[in-house]
Order: sequence, then structure tokens, then C-alpha cells
Amino acid sequence: MALILNIETATQVCSVGLSNGKEIISIRESHEKNIHAAKLTVFSEEVLREAGKVMKDLDAVAVSMGPGSYTGLRIGISAAKGFCYALDIPLIAIPTLQSMALGAMASFDKKKALFCPMIDARRMEVYTALYDQHNNEVRKTEALIIDETSFDAEIAGNTIYFFGDGAEKCKDLLDPKGMIFIDGIHPSSRSMAHLSHEKFETKSFEDLAYFEPYYLKDFIAGKSRVKGLR
Repeated sequence: MALILNIETATQVCSVGLSNGKEIISIRESHEKNIHAAKLTVFSEEVLREAGKVMKDLDAVAVSMGPGSYTGLRIGISAAKGFCYALDIPLIAIPTLQSMALGAMASFDKKKALFCPMIDARRMEVYTALYDQHNNEVRKTEALIIDETSFDAEIAGNTIYFFGDGAEKCKDLLDPKGMIFIDGIHPSSRSMAHLSHEKFETKSFEDLAYFEPYYLKDFIAGKSRVKGLR
């Protein structure tokens, strides 16, 4: 079975997991803000050491590709590329929202249910998509400004589970009928393992030279508050 290092940095969560086949055998995870650059390499070393492995034992590196934080994605993907170049192993890209949905399905697997991961994109906007109980995308990934009608078309005949750091701010707007908000679901390398194994088996690898994060919308730098800088 393939030994894969899974890296998740699309939000404030910094998560690194080592998988053997579809199972995570070692994981490190922190929800502390702004620690990705400092902890990513440390976490990578720790999960390998805990499993009795070294970097040269890896068969591939998988990384969460977005959407999400511009800075977080850049850090995670830069590190993943560096590992792959140095070790001459393939890079696997995992859609962040699909991975989140798969993590939710482990606890809430019901028929006629849809799973709606949400990543906060500021104000009333979220990065979101809809997945069925088989983890198939039924509504494409988008940057969506939420209002009370946002899911009217999908709610008929379905239960929709909402989760992620963008879901909390949507509770008051969305009609609660058939819509369930669940806590504790966040982007994690733990939910990447199944998807990264499948992509390894089908040789769905990325071009190291040209692969870029899936930002979904352009990065807009904030105005400097330092006098004299623009």
C-alpha cells in the first residue's frame, strides 16, 4: 500500500497526516492561527517518526488544493512541492471541500442527505459546494453570498448538513426546515487519506512545475496602515 504524507493548510487549521493505504496511521493537528510556516515541517517530521518511517519511504505527497486561505494554501502547496521535488515522488491534489464533506459523512451517513461544507470567505460570503452521500459533487464549488433562498432548489426531498467555519454565520439566514448545522467538522488531513489513496491508485498526479492552488477568487491585499506606505 502507498505511504502518503497528507497536508492540510487551507484554513487556520494546520494538519499533517501519514496514511498507509486509506488509513491514517499518524497525525498532528493545530487550530492555532498563523502557525503553518512554523509547524508544517515539524509536524511532517513527527508523524513520520511516530510511524517509524523516514522521508525517503514516502510514495507520494497529497495536499489540500483549496479553496481557502491564500496564505495557508501557498504555504502548504509550496512545502508539498518541495518534498516531491527532493524525493522525486508524485504530487496529489485534494479538493478541500470534498475532503471536508467526506469527513462529515463518517458521522452523518444518511440516504437523501446532502453535505454542504462552508469555508468563511468574509462578510456573508462562503466557499461552498454540495455533495451527495457518495461524495459526488452535485453543486459546483463557488464563492457564494448567502441569503435565505440560497438552497431552496436543493432542500426539496433532502436533508442538508451544513458545517465548517463558514456555516455558523449562516444559521440565522437559512430556513431551518430540513437544514442541520453540525459542529466539529473542519478541514483535516484525516479525511484526505481515502481520496489521496484513490488518486494514487489511478495515477492522478499533478504537474509539479505548473500546479497552483485553487483560490477561486483573486487575492486582494489589504491597505497598509503604516503611514507613508500604500
